[in-house]
Amino acid sequence: MDLTTTTRQRRPLLSGSSSSSAKPYSKTDKPRRSDGGDAEDRGLGWFLPFIALCYLRYMSATSNIVHDCDEVFNYWEPLHYLLYKSGFQTWEYSSNFALRSYLYILFHELAGRPASWWFGDDKVRVFYAVRLFLGLVSAVSDTVLVVALSRKYGKRIATYAVAMLCLTSGCFFASTSFLPSSFSMYAMSLSSGLLLFEKYAMAVAVSVFGVILGWPFSILAFLPIVVYALVKRFKQAFISGAATSIFLLGLSVLVDHYYYKRWTSSVLNLLIYNVLGGGESHLYGTEGPLFYIKNGFNNFNLGFVLAILFIALFPIIRRKYDRCLLVVISPMYIWLAFMSLQPHKEERFLYPIYPLICVSASVVIENIPELFREKYSTRESLLVTITKYIRPVILGLILCASHARTFSLINGYSAPLEVYKLLEHHDDAGPGSVLCVGSEWHRYPSSFFVPDYISEVRWIDDGFRGLLPFPFNSTLGGTAASPPYFNNKNQASDEQFLKNIESCTFLIELQLSRPYTYRGNDLSTWEAIAVLPYLDRELSPAKYRSFFIPYKWQEKNVFGKYVILRRVPK
Repeated sequence: MDLTTTTRQRRPLLSGSSSSSAKPYSKTDKPRRSDGGDAEDRGLGWFLPFIALCYLRYMSATSNIVHDCDEVFNYWEPLHYLLYKSGFQTWEYSSNFALRSYLYILFHELAGRPASWWFGDDKVRVFYAVRLFLGLVSAVSDTVLVVALSRKYGKRIATYAVAMLCLTSGCFFASTSFLPSSFSMYAMSLSSGLLLFEKYAMAVAVSVFGVILGWPFSILAFLPIVVYALVKRFKQAFISGAATSIFLLGLSVLVDHYYYKRWTSSVLNLLIYNVLGGGESHLYGTEGPLFYIKNGFNNFNLGFVLAILFIALFPIIRRKYDRCLLVVISPMYIWLAFMSLQPHKEERFLYPIYPLICVSASVVIENIPELFREKYSTRESLLVTITKYIRPVILGLILCASHARTFSLINGYSAPLEVYKLLEHHDDAGPGSVLCVGSEWHRYPSSFFVPDYISEVRWIDDGFRGLLPFPFNSTLGGTAASPPYFNNKNQASDEQFLKNIESCTFLIELQLSRPYTYRGNDLSTWEAIAVLPYLDRELSPAKYRSFFIPYKWQEKNVFGKYVILRRVPK
């Protein structure tokens, strides 16, 4: 018997334990097997992550609610105007201010225009076609990130990451939202993946797209990627970034000139207004410093806690991974700290770092056994073995809680989208009908859900004293108009409300269990033609409204009625 074949090899000591020259781990450092193991060493393939992400993005596109009125009035409405020559205009799109870029809207018209040709007057399908386009862009960018993770750091981290990118509530909802912060999120995934693939020039170019075409303020989140790329390949990265910046800024100015009919830069205007001009964000509400911590937990539950713990565990994690991983995850901390210091906070402002939360949490879950590994022992302790099997359990808990959150939001707050769809079944009201909306103006799902037989959507005075959107005025110049009723102080205009409510054919109303008099209570004037339940946030317990708990969600929560009212003929 040849004893030389049974000699055991000692496991190499971890970096920092006894040899300062040991290199951090990356996937390429693993010894290749001679028995056909090269395919495994290449990490995950492209097909399965892409299909999984596409499937979940399809589900998001078809079931996602509209989370913010800013998404409707600043993005869906201008797109509707470009496609159908009708829609609402906000003061940011007034030619006087020109804070919003039509280049970003045109990117979505790439899907909206062909869909409008294909579906004709069925505008609801055009709406969902644009969402499907957004879902596809998200799936592609996230697939690049996942495959890059698998090839550099192993399949397990990549598998955990793709599961969270697919199923966590934050990614599920943000992936198909028509918002610049969502576009920056796509760019963050793609640029991070390209960085891990060592495509530094491409990573910088994509970062520039995320900032200029998407959200200019996200420049801070992309800084670590850009700086690292410049350190690694200065010439290529600098030329790529400079050329892309010049091209996009020039194109943005040309597009703005075409629509605003004056030479201006919406990117520059937005930065000047918010940075030099102060932005006056307090006009639109302020939140405390813990707002994003609570929000992150709601959208990622335990995953958010684990993601934040990455920096605390970095002394252990750095033994196995190179510094590139820290570069990829660092924007999460920078962005979270910066945004928490701002007085005006919105959930959508965190969207750019959502993929990084998933990556950070995946790395921490993967390295839980390392917390219990004895530093110099060559044997695996029982505790290490147990924690290895606990990892999928932790991931499962995160995904189950995320599904409960997603289910609760979709089923609790989807009534506005669904109610407006029912208007198409009441075209017997005839052309020239007027749809009136009072306090529910901020849940208006966009003009894509308003049938053609309704000639006007009008706001009625229910006590709101801020400035409301007005229809684009073709007489004043359409996109080039600078109407006198717009201002940047959020001061209501005398012209924004319909004075004669008698002209309303339909009325949208949310009826809650409050000591208020609702217009729908006057049965001699109005009849309900559609009623759907809507979760009453104030009267429902936080734990039951935030997460779906079987057999308790319907029982413990309180629901109002989201109603379409139709005027009773006299």
